[in-house]
Amino acid sequence: MPGHLVRQNVEEWEQLFLRGMNRTDATRKVMEDLGFRVAVWNAKTSERTRIELHCGEYSPFGPGNTCLFHPPHEGPARERILSAPVLAGVLTSIATAWDPDFAMASSSEMVGLIQKRKREVRVGWLTYVSRRQGTVPPLPAPVRIEPVGTLGWLLILSPEPMMASNPEHVAFTARIRELLDRAGLLERPEPGPVRE
Repeated sequence: MPGHLVRQNVEEWEQLFLRGMNRTDATRKVMEDLGFRVAVWNAKTSERTRIELHCGEYSPFGPGNTCLFHPPHEGPARERILSAPVLAGVLTSIATAWDPDFAMASSSEMVGLIQKRKREVRVGWLTYVSRRQGTVPPLPAPVRIEPVGTLGWLLILSPEPMMASNPEHVAFTARIRELLDRAGLLERPEPGPVRE
């Protein structure tokens, strides 16, 4: 937003993250186990893009560590971003920089239709799965399985977007989720106890 420019240097990002540390309501004391939460977005109204980070959480009661990328709701930028090659690049960058257990690109509607358990690796149009989760089984066409260095695999269910409004897309995504679940790739451990 005008007057709130975020520059591309380490010092400014570090200060932004420190301001985003979770704090108590009354005393504003930092709650170390909850990490930090930061959201940044561009100032464009019709093509607004937003990134939300929640990192450094060790509490079993919070939402966990996440990086959410929200593309524009409309316009040419949305069409450019919502393509398999661009999103594959985004997920590969996230996997390479953060080494997460999983990452995925999907709509909230599709996640709501596909996800079966609260704490599981979520499966979407594109899904990154770490090798720590296990080995990806053979999957039916047109799924592409691409290695992400030695970290894991990127699964691209289709070259075209998988839409929650299309019953065939929902059924295919559910089938891939089931195959990954049978291979043991969707299990995620419950978070450990709060550190003292």
